[in-house]
Amino acid sequence: MSRLRISAISYLNTAPLMWDFEHGKGADFDISYTLPSGCARALEGGQADIGIIPAAAFTTIPDLMIVRDVAIATRQQVRSILLISKVPVEKVRTVALDDSSMTSVALTKILFAKWMGGAREYVSMPPNLSEMLKRCEAALLIGDPALQVDRSRHVTLDLAEEWNRHTGKSFVFAFWAIRRAALARRDECAVADAFRASRDHGLAKANLEEIVREWSARLSLPSSMVHSYLTENMHYFLDAACREGLELFYKYAAEIGVLPKAPELRFVGGI
Repeated sequence: MSRLRISAISYLNTAPLMWDFEHGKGADFDISYTLPSGCARALEGGQADIGIIPAAAFTTIPDLMIVRDVAIATRQQVRSILLISKVPVEKVRTVALDDSSMTSVALTKILFAKWMGGAREYVSMPPNLSEMLKRCEAALLIGDPALQVDRSRHVTLDLAEEWNRHTGKSFVFAFWAIRRAALARRDECAVADAFRASRDHGLAKANLEEIVREWSARLSLPSSMVHSYLTENMHYFLDAACREGLELFYKYAAEIGVLPKAPELRFVGGI
């Protein structure tokens, strides 16, 4: 039987999820790396069997199942999904949207539409903050580039924190999704267990310390900041609270027309 093809993201926040696959325990998988939106395209086009896809992509790709209990989520502030503005947010008219994102783009539009004064003019751009702010009054920046922003120089909003403030809910940015056809003649529970085990091993104390050392050097960020991001801001479990937040995100996104109605959530490895 051929090995399953994984499409993954090389961001700090995915490092704990990828631990086993990057340390010799993923013999049944082939891994390729791309941007979040690229994972979705690889799944949709059949170039990958499993992808860590933006939550928004689940609404547009048919016949996907979700690995139970694994996510990239936050229960309040996330620090790596920022709206960065040259003016007070209420005066923003134009917003540059990071074109490597899908879920954060939808979240931005939801927040503006429902709680921040209505829709703005949106422009999709590569994630280059200086160029984005030359063209627009505000910019959505995600992932590692957002962590590296000097927030003292701009008006900034943590969009997950804004979501939590208005809804009281956790926010789910991404999760492992598997093409249903790829599971034919495979033990679904064993596949799901491999991804949960990788997450658990990545969060183990010694392994997490190794991730912190590697990524603090890679991003030129203090190790204390990287550690607190992974242990305090990120939440790697698709628990009941996260599922509630995810369902509400899908509801609001469909209501304002930024995403189609989401299909029923179906899980690999149990409910």
